[in-house]
Amino acid sequence: MRVRVSARGAARILARHPWVYKSDVLEGPQTPGLYPVQGPRGSLGLALYNPLSEISVRVFAFGEDGPPEETLLANLRKALARRKTALAAEPEGAFRLVHAEGDLLPGLVLDYYAGHGVIQIGSAALEPLTQRLVEAAQTEVAMQSLLAKNNHRSRSLEGLPLEVRPLLGRVPDAVTVREGTIFYRTDLKEGQKTGAFIDQRDNRIRLEAFRGKRALDVFSYHGSFALHLARGFEQVIAVDSSAPALHRAEENAQANGLDNLVTVEANAFEFLREEERRGARYDLVVLDPPAFAKSRRDLERAYGAYKEINLRAFKLLAPGGILATASCSHHLTEPLFYQMLAEAAADAQRSVRVVEKRGQGWDHPVLLNVPETHYLKFAILEAL
Repeated sequence: MRVRVSARGAARILARHPWVYKSDVLEGPQTPGLYPVQGPRGSLGLALYNPLSEISVRVFAFGEDGPPEETLLANLRKALARRKTALAAEPEGAFRLVHAEGDLLPGLVLDYYAGHGVIQIGSAALEPLTQRLVEAAQTEVAMQSLLAKNNHRSRSLEGLPLEVRPLLGRVPDAVTVREGTIFYRTDLKEGQKTGAFIDQRDNRIRLEAFRGKRALDVFSYHGSFALHLARGFEQVIAVDSSAPALHRAEENAQANGLDNLVTVEANAFEFLREEERRGARYDLVVLDPPAFAKSRRDLERAYGAYKEINLRAFKLLAPGGILATASCSHHLTEPLFYQMLAEAAADAQRSVRVVEKRGQGWDHPVLLNVPETHYLKFAILEAL
């Protein structure tokens, strides 16, 4: 059985973009699965297919026509092999082992937390292969436990149930992870994403190089940036709207012997406005907000929200101060991100130097042909 796509769908695949929308599928099986894909001029590759999903075709092997399941498992083994050196060097660390399309494994995410794994399956075509995926992963990377954290929105779009369940071993209530010079505890079952925001790991470690008197970490969650900043600043304030998240930040600070981290439960927008009103000054400010633009129709509103928080942050910086700011909305492209920052700096009447342009960690690979895989923008800026 094969999936036949239109000339427009074939052109996308030939340009090495894996997605073909339902409107460009001419013919296909009635049930989700792994199938060869054919265009007007012949074979195009192998793909996950779900006739009920808006993105019906997700290619995982371009120009190939071999056994689909074995080809998919070979992609999995390659992805894990690319991480083995890092795992051997930092067995107590946290890494993304499989990054969906970035590793030619659409709909599949696998994260590693100090010997424990969390898997997310977001495709109806992959769901029946769960056990084979687990076995293949365990053969390459030994894990003490593996949790299926299948409670994300993409499963609903695929017609799949939302669930969280152990697949292997005993999943602990919390795992302690080492990140550079910092240790933090994360809850794999209840925490955000798969437990933590490991795509920012390298950016957090990078900020340990800065020194000063006062630093501010806004949208801090478990104090992820604040913990690293506390190594080099006399006082660090971590702001979040979640009391439980801040409680974990305080526990993490105590576990690292840090007594200079202060938590504040507050709405970020209101906190920044109030700090500006009272004339507060900081040597370094981190902004790591959630994705304000979850869809393209949210972009205009999200652009305004990003601009407001960055405008306030620029006004809070002491001369020579550093703003480390991020966006994880892939709809806010990198050019738009820097355009927004330029407008915010102009409105704040600050001259700003770009110290460094950064993004998601190396273990969250970006495909040049698939702009959607480049979602995290991270800028380190200096207010002159």
